[in-house]
Amino acid sequence: MTGRLLKSAEALIGQTNIATAAPRRVGTLVAHEGLMLEVEGFAQPLGSTAKVISTAHAPVRGEVVGFRGNRSIILPFDGDVPFVAGSRVLPDGDGGLATCGAGLLGRVVDAHGHPLDGRGPITSRFSWPLAGRRANPLQRGRVTRALDMGVRSINGLLTIGQGQRVAIIAGSGVGKSVLMGQMLAGAECDVMVVGLVGERSREVSDFLETKLTPSMRARTAVVAVPADHPPLLRLRAAMRATAIAEYFRNEGKNVFLLIDSLTRVAHAQREIGLSLGEPPTMKGYPPSALGIIPRLVERAGADRVTGGSITAIYTVLADGGDTDDPVVDAARAIVDGHIVLSRSLSEQGIYPAIDVSRSLSRTMVDVIDPAHATAAARFRQLWSLYEENRDLLLMGAYAPGNDAALDEAIARRDDMLAFLRQGASETVAFGASRAALIEGFGA
Repeated sequence: MTGRLLKSAEALIGQTNIATAAPRRVGTLVAHEGLMLEVEGFAQPLGSTAKVISTAHAPVRGEVVGFRGNRSIILPFDGDVPFVAGSRVLPDGDGGLATCGAGLLGRVVDAHGHPLDGRGPITSRFSWPLAGRRANPLQRGRVTRALDMGVRSINGLLTIGQGQRVAIIAGSGVGKSVLMGQMLAGAECDVMVVGLVGERSREVSDFLETKLTPSMRARTAVVAVPADHPPLLRLRAAMRATAIAEYFRNEGKNVFLLIDSLTRVAHAQREIGLSLGEPPTMKGYPPSALGIIPRLVERAGADRVTGGSITAIYTVLADGGDTDDPVVDAARAIVDGHIVLSRSLSEQGIYPAIDVSRSLSRTMVDVIDPAHATAAARFRQLWSLYEENRDLLLMGAYAPGNDAALDEAIARRDDMLAFLRQGASETVAFGASRAALIEGFGA
């Protein structure tokens, strides 16, 4: 019996390479408060991932998000697991990379990169840091080429350039999802990456089945984390989608990235920040919740070195229709353009319900010709004149003939609304959008 034990021990020791072996740090769970776990003896850097051995002896993964004295604070990816004081905590070194490559196209994954579509594992030898790679700002290319989005009003009045970052600002129920589907269907790109962050599970299924045709799915990678998942997973979903887009850009591809929604990302960071004891500011947002927005948005754009680009669309939910919400303000300040959807137009059955006077593309002047610019400016002028005097017109307080420009705006109102209207399944090319705008509102 003793001889057999000795042989087993020798065999076990023989498999260990003493030259490369190093001590393994094992922490101890000493406190669990709210969302956070406090661990002693686990000196790992911020952003490191860890495995906490739960009472069921199954490892629960988490991330080091802060420190309190000599204790590491870990936020678990699964908050419904029963933990017990004294549980072992082990380092998990593979949590900071996102699996990338062509194998992701046509697939749906979660925040960990695990497939959700039941089509087997995703194998790839390529990866990219979840937090991205810090780049020289001079390597960012200018936006100089117009990108066909398949939506007449956007192509004509809010022209988006390749490598531009745009926010779609809208309240609930004003056609945001339909507009996203139209833009995905019409986008001129090599690869599409979609991050569905904090949405209802039903909406995730609906989006995949109704907004992505089989041909679109073949060149699209989807990262989906519903609203009932812990905040860290929602945050990592947006980071993973952005990392996947960065990998394809580094390969020289032109990528179309859609994150729905940036507001849910900020909400997730708000939950984490408040749990860590950050002071709440306006509307309860701690500084880190608003600081996550530029860190995420600035990762998109064009790359001079590889020639690739990420054209990014971020949806921003205006809570209660408040377009001065802190998240809306922070997003509007960092993106290269914003599209505001109007509840008033949607109630009139006008879709996409784009409020032309409150929407803007900052790079439009660099990607269109003078004739196009003149017609777009004329349209915006007539639209703004009508909107500014809407109350007078409704009260019957304006007498025709007092203002020639306003008279023209009133006369052309139906033409402007007809230019905006577009069916949900209809796609209008950039050339046709430009021609219609110049024909109707050119000099």
